[in-house]
Amino acid sequence: MTAAATIQTWSTDAVPPPQRLDYWIGAICEGFLEMDVTSTHNGTFGATLESVPLGAIGVNRVRGTAQDVYRTRRAIAQSRSNYYYLLCKTDSPWVAEQEERSARLLPGDVVLVDSRRCYAFHLLQSADTLSLELPTAWVESWLPDAGDLVARRIDGCAGWGGLLSNFAQQLSPEVAAKPPLPTALLTDQLGGLLSLALGQKPAEPDQGARAALRRRVLDATRERLAEPGLTAAAVARELGISERSLHRCLADGATTFATALTGFRMQVAQRMLADARFDRLSVAEIGFRVGLSDASHFVRQCRRHLGHTPGALRRLR
Repeated sequence: MTAAATIQTWSTDAVPPPQRLDYWIGAICEGFLEMDVTSTHNGTFGATLESVPLGAIGVNRVRGTAQDVYRTRRAIAQSRSNYYYLLCKTDSPWVAEQEERSARLLPGDVVLVDSRRCYAFHLLQSADTLSLELPTAWVESWLPDAGDLVARRIDGCAGWGGLLSNFAQQLSPEVAAKPPLPTALLTDQLGGLLSLALGQKPAEPDQGARAALRRRVLDATRERLAEPGLTAAAVARELGISERSLHRCLADGATTFATALTGFRMQVAQRMLADARFDRLSVAEIGFRVGLSDASHFVRQCRRHLGHTPGALRRLR
């Protein structure tokens, strides 16, 4: 088992009330990047930031008093690194602005911003927000026109936007510190949902060619399902295509690599559990044969996708 990562925490409780806003500005500059903050609640201001890496992605949770956050040209000039940020707030409406655009967001909505350009967040009732820090190259491998998609409201209650919002909300610092699946699978799922939610389509103009590539990807994934930790990158290398092409062809079929892989594994597990010839194998051994080396995780996956635990599936046949 992988050891849990440490969640880094900043809290204004560490300083007296008159110093808390200044402390907070320093905290977000250290935990995120250079930004300015104002608040009309100076006398009662309070906030916390929790941050933990998930592979190349940063998972951040902010809680605190209403505030306005600004990314200025001066701050951009002082930054050594830049990222895209995917933000979701579930408790109250707020506003995100980037350059000429303004997105008025309802609880659960998602929005993407680019730290290389000025932005402002108006957190009108509270600052409670999940913020995923995404490397620019990673985002642009999923969204070729990412720059045109910033500060656009992604409806968190419908369609792919709803799935993206639900998935992002599950990526809490606690989950990122000890992820339930390999980080590559989780980040692949995030990228696929981001691409679907923002309406991206594969670049290949030939629908037949796209469908043929998707069949190749799914066939290769099915053949290798027994490999623990199988990633989209490994399948793409086998097929001699880019990882981006792999994800795009799957997105065109309204699925993701992680979803397809899990589906194949559960199909095989269900067949084995329904066949008395496999009763000599323990539940853990069956899980291992479908690429899930953690027995407890295998049980959870069966319950989630097949409706019963492995033991119950055997008894029900």
